[in-house]
Amino acid sequence: MSDPAEVYEEERKWTYADYRDWELKPGERFELIDGAAYAMSAPNTEHQQISMILSAALFNHFQDKPCQPFAAPFDVRLFYEEDESDDTVVQPDLVVVCDPEKLGEEGCQGAPDLVIEILSPSNTAIEMHRKLNLYLDAGVREYWVIDPEEKLVEIYDLKDERYQTRILRINDTLQSTIFPDFAIPMETIFPKK
Repeated sequence: MSDPAEVYEEERKWTYADYRDWELKPGERFELIDGAAYAMSAPNTEHQQISMILSAALFNHFQDKPCQPFAAPFDVRLFYEEDESDDTVVQPDLVVVCDPEKLGEEGCQGAPDLVIEILSPSNTAIEMHRKLNLYLDAGVREYWVIDPEEKLVEIYDLKDERYQTRILRINDTLQSTIFPDFAIPMETIFPKK
């Protein structure tokens, strides 16, 4: 068994098959992006509060509907290969998957319809924007980046193989483009301090 946290003299390109076989310590999580392993820190309290608020809203909204929401840790193999040679596995904070064929025992096999990432000190805006291209290439229909510090949400809607961007602020209503009947006031997402 290889340890992804080791320093290698040669660059190692990991696959999902490698990732699946890692023996990780409790609470230890990694993502693979183009074969490179990235350790994930535990999210902070505010991050988790926002995640719980949105998880509850998504769960309630999608009850008795064909689409299903999932919360991290939940493996998303964006460019799924049956032989496990795919080299990108991410764990977004929240996802919604509408195609039941994409749900496997280990998580999502392909692009979710909606991906939500919440910024915290352990995951910077730079990291989230690096993932933007992955989500675009995989065909994620809608991607949200939630910034608790600035109290805003950047929404990326897939149109004609490109993302169109909108920014929502605290007095706005967060409404999905692909699920137009899902709406939540922005002020209810961010915990009061």
